[in-house]
Amino acid sequence: MSTEASPGTDLHDVLAYLLKHAHLKFAALTDAALAPFGIDGKDFGALRVLAHREPASQLQVAQTLGIDRTTMVALLDALEDKGIVRRRPDPADRRRNVVELTEPGLTTYDAATVAYRKAEKTFLAAISPSASAQFRRTLRTLLEN
Repeated sequence: MSTEASPGTDLHDVLAYLLKHAHLKFAALTDAALAPFGIDGKDFGALRVLAHREPASQLQVAQTLGIDRTTMVALLDALEDKGIVRRRPDPADRRRNVVELTEPGLTTYDAATVAYRKAEKTFLAAISPSASAQFRRTLRTLLEN
């Protein structure tokens, strides 16, 4: 049985359409909330990874975020130019850069986290807290399988 929409199917019933447009709406909300801190959702993702672990290699951060090396380098270049992250050679392997948040980066991360959570709450406001929790569980289940 095909999961593709038939020619007369309403786009609002097509999973790919729903996921894409939900993501676009959420990204717009979070990007607007993060803009006062000079970052966007992609930047915040990198800050979140770096804030919760020891200094990590560029490659580790890229793998965690699911982005390619070239994109990661550009993202880190921009964050480094803003003074949010610092790269330095790994003492154990000089061929590898270690990335960590700077003090201003930690401050940015903390303030951005508050703004991000508010945007997330706004995005989910149309559904009940129990539906929101179920939505998260469902997404985790889909990603794990």
